[in-house]
Amino acid sequence: MDTPLRDFLALSYNELEKLNKEAKEKRIKNFGKPDDELRKYYLDYLAKEKRIKAVTVAFTDIEGKFHMLDYNKDFILDSYDNLTFDGSSVRGFTQVNESDLKLKIDWTSFYWLPRDIFGPGKVLIFAEIYKRDGTPHPSDFRSRLKLYLDDLFKDKKYLVRGANEIEGILVESLDAEVNFDEREGFKLASSGGYYHSLPMDRLRIFIDSTAEAHRALAFENEKDHPEVAPSQFELNYKHALIDIAADQIQLYKLVARQVAENLEMTATFLPKPIMGINGSGMHTNISIEKSGKNVFYKKSDAHGLSQLGYDFIDRLLGKAADISLVLNSSVNAYRRLDPHFEAPNQIKFSPVDRTAMIRIPLANENSARIEVRSVGPDANPYMLYYTLLKVGLEGPKQKIKKGIQPRTKTLPDDFNDAIQAFKRSKITTEIFGEETKDTYIDLKQTVADMCPKALGKTVKRSEVIYHHEVTNQLLWNEF
Repeated sequence: MDTPLRDFLALSYNELEKLNKEAKEKRIKNFGKPDDELRKYYLDYLAKEKRIKAVTVAFTDIEGKFHMLDYNKDFILDSYDNLTFDGSSVRGFTQVNESDLKLKIDWTSFYWLPRDIFGPGKVLIFAEIYKRDGTPHPSDFRSRLKLYLDDLFKDKKYLVRGANEIEGILVESLDAEVNFDEREGFKLASSGGYYHSLPMDRLRIFIDSTAEAHRALAFENEKDHPEVAPSQFELNYKHALIDIAADQIQLYKLVARQVAENLEMTATFLPKPIMGINGSGMHTNISIEKSGKNVFYKKSDAHGLSQLGYDFIDRLLGKAADISLVLNSSVNAYRRLDPHFEAPNQIKFSPVDRTAMIRIPLANENSARIEVRSVGPDANPYMLYYTLLKVGLEGPKQKIKKGIQPRTKTLPDDFNDAIQAFKRSKITTEIFGEETKDTYIDLKQTVADMCPKALGKTVKRSEVIYHHEVTNQLLWNEF
C-alpha cells in the first residue's frame, strides 16, 4: 500500500540547479529573438518526459500579486496557444461582460520545480496577459516591460541588468497576516540580530531551506543572512537581465512563503509589519550594458559613474514623488519611510547616506550601478522596473543641485498623499496610459478608504488584511 500510484518527476536539488542554469543560459542567449526555437525545444521535452503531470503557468496582476494555474501536460501540448482564463476574477483586468483573457506563454522562462515546494511532477512557465483581439493587456506590466526592453535593445543595443535585495520578516503561526490582531501584533519567530542567529534556530533553518530552493531555481546565490531587525532575513543572489530579475522576485517571495508554511510560520513581506524595529525594503540595482561595456561606469569620476548614470538619477529624483506609489504601493509601506530606522525617504543621492533615496555603491566597471533604496518588497516588480527605466531614460532632466530636488525634499509620508501625487502627475499618464493609470488609482484608493488616514503608532488590522499580497479571497470579496 506504500507504493506510489504514479512515478512523477522528483529531481534532486543538484539536478534542478543544473537544469535551471542551462535554461537560464538559453534564455539569455535568446534575448531579443523570437522564442520559436525554445518553444519547440520545451514542447518536445514535455512530450517525451512521461513523469510530468502538470505545467504551472504563472502571471502577475497590476498590483503585483502572483497567480498560478496548473494545466494538465497533455492539454498544454494541444492548446498552449489558446489558454484562456476569467479575467474578471483578477483585480485590475476586465469587467464581467468582457472577462475572457488569454495567457501567452513565454517559452524562454521555463523552470523545473522543487517537489517539496510545488509538489512532484510539475514545471513552471511565466505568461503574459493578452486581450481577445490578440494585443497585450495594458494592465500586464510583464509584457510591457519585455516589449520596452526589446525596443531598447533594437534601438540602442542596451542590455539592462537588475538585482534586488529583498527583505522579509519571519513571524509565528500559519496565516499570521490573515489572522492579524492589532492588539497583539505579530510575534517574531527569532530574536537574533544582524548577521547573527544560532546555527540551527528556526530563522536559520528557514533561511537555509529557502536559499537551497533558490539555488535549485538557478538564482545563483551570493550570501544569505539575518538582517538588522530581529527575525528579518535577506537572501542575495547574482544580477541578471531585468526580465529575469523581475521573475525571480516573484519566485523568491513565493518560495519563502511556502518554506515558512512548511515550518508552520509566516514569511511576511509587509514593509513595516512591526513598529519599533527596522522595516523591510527591496533595494533595486540597475545597470546598462552596451557592446559588452557597462555604460553607467566612468573610471575618472569620483563615484565611478558616467554622465548617463547621473542623468538617470537626476530624472528619477525629479519625479520621485510622482512615482512613489509604484515604489511604495501599500498603506503599510509609508510606515517604513521613517528616517529613524535607516529608511530612505530623502529625495537625494549619496554614495554613503542610507537615508538617501538613491545610492551609488562602491564599484568597479563590472559592478557599477545605481541602487534605488526606497522600494518596498511588495511593489509589482514588472511595473517597478518599467517605471524606473521609462523615467530614468526618458523623463525630463531637473538639473538638481547637490542631488536634492528643489521643491520636494522627502517622499510622501502617507498613502493618500502618494495617490494624489501619482494622480496629478503628467509623466505617470504618459507611462501608464489613462485607462491603466485610472485602474491602478481606483484599486489603491479603495484600500486607502478601508484604512485610517493617519497611520498612528500601531499597525492597523485593515492595512494588513487588505494588503494586496495577502491571500484571502473572502476578504477581497468585501470590496
